[in-house]
Amino acid sequence: MEITYLGHSSFLIKDSKGRLLLTDPYEESVGYPSYKGRADVITISHHHADHDYVAEVQGNPEILDKIGFFNLCDIPISGIHSYHDTTEGMKRGDNTIYAFEMDGYKLCHLGDLGHLLTKDVIDTLGVIDILFVPVGGNYTIDGGEASQVCKQLKSHVVIPMHYKTQYLNFPIDGLENFLSKMKSGDRVNSNTLSFNEKLTNINVVKILNPTL
Repeated sequence: MEITYLGHSSFLIKDSKGRLLLTDPYEESVGYPSYKGRADVITISHHHADHDYVAEVQGNPEILDKIGFFNLCDIPISGIHSYHDTTEGMKRGDNTIYAFEMDGYKLCHLGDLGHLLTKDVIDTLGVIDILFVPVGGNYTIDGGEASQVCKQLKSHVVIPMHYKTQYLNFPIDGLENFLSKMKSGDRVNSNTLSFNEKLTNINVVKILNPTL
């Protein structure tokens, strides 16, 4: 399985059968190039322009933007309800967490999660191999809260997202706070990370470069 970081909260995940799952695609106004390639499945955590831009995606993909249990292109996907803030959605609305299985790995994309996880959500998610977690604060959990979520889930690999970079003008934090709380962070120096072996360690942070 191959994970490519496009930027912001958007990843392209390709399995050994060539199936492509795209998370939270964005408009170019975000600061990164919008995705114009093919996808088979797109997950959308919430309908803001930096998370739901599908106009240029090729391949007639199936688009998922709701909670429930699904099997799209033979990919099992769970959409789990959460909130975009700490006031049960009163400020920014709902957010959908997606957990999906590809090539024997269970992946979880937290979207624009705005709060710590409840026990029910943790139990529903179960064991996570690869976790995509927002860390920038302001619109989502911040670095300290993200580290708490990582400790709640105890995933094998953690990939941070939704943070400030030189290309992104959003008023959010960079990686520093999150990394200081996690006390680790492996900069891959690539936009792509491949997995082909069983994962055993806990909360190994992998930092990917955005695709430019």
